Amino acid sequence: MAQPDPTPHPIDHVLRGDADAIALEDRAGALTFAEAESAVARLAGWLAGFDLPPGSRVASWLPKTRDACFLPLAAPRAGLVHVPINPVLKRAQVAHILADSGARLLVTQPSRTASLEPGDVPAGVMVAEAAGQGDPLPPGTADPDTLAAILYTSGSTGRPKGVMLSHANLWLGAVSVAHYLRLTPDDRVLGVLPLSFDYGQNQLFSTWQAGARVIPLDYLTPRDVVKAVARHSATTLAGVPPLWVQLLESDWGDAGATLRRLTNSGGALTPRLVRALRERFPHADLYPMYGLTEAFRSTYLDPALVDAHPDSIGRAIPFAEVMIVRPDGSQAAPDEPGELVHAGPLVAQGYWQDHERTAHRFRPAPSWSRSGGTAVWSGDTAVADPDGLLRFVGRDDEMIKSAGNRISPTEIEEAVVAGGEAVQAVAIGVPDPRLGQAIVVVVRGDPAREGDLRARLRRDLPSFMQPARYDWRDDLPRNANGKLDRAALTKSVRTGDGQ
Repeated sequence: MAQPDPTPHPIDHVLRGDADAIALEDRAGALTFAEAESAVARLAGWLAGFDLPPGSRVASWLPKTRDACFLPLAAPRAGLVHVPINPVLKRAQVAHILADSGARLLVTQPSRTASLEPGDVPAGVMVAEAAGQGDPLPPGTADPDTLAAILYTSGSTGRPKGVMLSHANLWLGAVSVAHYLRLTPDDRVLGVLPLSFDYGQNQLFSTWQAGARVIPLDYLTPRDVVKAVARHSATTLAGVPPLWVQLLESDWGDAGATLRRLTNSGGALTPRLVRALRERFPHADLYPMYGLTEAFRSTYLDPALVDAHPDSIGRAIPFAEVMIVRPDGSQAAPDEPGELVHAGPLVAQGYWQDHERTAHRFRPAPSWSRSGGTAVWSGDTAVADPDGLLRFVGRDDEMIKSAGNRISPTEIEEAVVAGGEAVQAVAIGVPDPRLGQAIVVVVRGDPAREGDLRARLRRDLPSFMQPARYDWRDDLPRNANGKLDRAALTKSVRTGDGQ
């Protein structure tokens, strides 16, 4: 397969389909590429009417409305930086993202505004409960290295951190994915993933880059996905492992007959899950993939190799260089585990206003790197076989991976102790066949108040951050430095030796 064009452009140029072809389809009908371009132009003009300084941040907290789909293009066209907020987040997370990003404008809905409390929206932030239309702005002329978006992702400690993505990052990611997925103008891509998730947002961009149709879907049950595949004759479906588990338990009938490709990221597929997907959708190509927001999509496995290598995450995608590195910085030998390091033009620009964490994660590439420059040192462990196929081994940090979400234990712990039901808390991920990991919180406090604690967290945290179980203790162990011994607690919870 010939390599795609590596020339970056402003991301709002991505609507590249034939003018009369369908770019977006939803319950309200369909929009052609010409109509979508006009909508982006008018939305950009509306944003420009706020007279914000170039580079100002515009946050959106919306379900998959048409405005939510077009804001990632309209904001950069207006010289602004888009900050999408996951619609399932609750007021505390929204307040943090608004304050941390320094957003000047929040585009949302009345029902969401009503859920906020005084002080959640920082002083000086304008709130628009509906997007408007202005004089249309022509396609942008921004330098591709200009910041275009900040996507918030949880870190191993503390609250969500903003990953800075340039026009070039977004553009080349769209070109790369459209290329290796072999998307064509007659594809119909069902978008079930959040648009605040780099994987979900890229579905918009890569689909439009290929001149194809995207069908955004907010779903409540797996059955909603099955019915949408049938209703729209979808050819492409992307998911994360927990969703695939649910979808395999659903009655598909003939609904999946139009699917040509399934793509997975947000967690490695197990060989058992690979086999089940291949059996249920024998005519669909399966693309296991791996990535992280800081370096976008990093690897994919050619569908022709899936049956023989069901535990592999494949090789580097176009424009990415992926290396396995020893602790001393040298290249790991075949079959030798090492840190997964990413280099090339898909590497993000760092964390927004967080020089310390940027310096830790974004460091010079190894001296033997082809790409050079700044690399993302993922903290993940992987191994390459003699043929260069990569296999994910595990995460070296303490992130909890549940239902396709990377969750900060610290954020859960802070929420648990905030109400006084518990005085100490440590959140731990334990293996779970449906979620990947379930959240167990080891707590010291009053067990009789667990009902109050659960009720409060249902109000304060999104569903994917709700603990599955509480392990109440009289005391929590500490290490030599006086800190809570997370490693010991993790071991005791996972082995059942905590009581």
